[in-house]
Amino acid sequence: MRTRYYLTLPDAERARGSDADTAFHAHGAEALAQELQDALRGDALFQRWRSKQPDPEAVDPAFGATDPSAQVSGQQRDLQVDLVATTSLPGPVFKQRLRLLAGTGWKLTDVKGA
Repeated sequence: MRTRYYLTLPDAERARGSDADTAFHAHGAEALAQELQDALRGDALFQRWRSKQPDPEAVDPAFGATDPSAQVSGQQRDLQVDLVATTSLPGPVFKQRLRLLAGTGWKLTDVKGA
């Protein structure tokens, strides 16, 4: 089942995870949307995070799931960026990727079936 997540980055420049290797590097709505989309479609972000864990082999492989058809769009509103992500990834996986990228600098505003 595909789910549509509506997100807000209230201050996009401050929406960065605590580890520079896994945090957003992009600037602007379209670039942030593309970076999140890449993180949902592929496992590169997960692999970077996993390699830094004390026991990488013990990490639940379910968190490495990908959705090659995930889509993310973004809209800029002053400092705020609104993102809409459509994916079949489970909620916990989606939220983990977002926490790695944006830290606590995001708000989930709505969730709907897609």
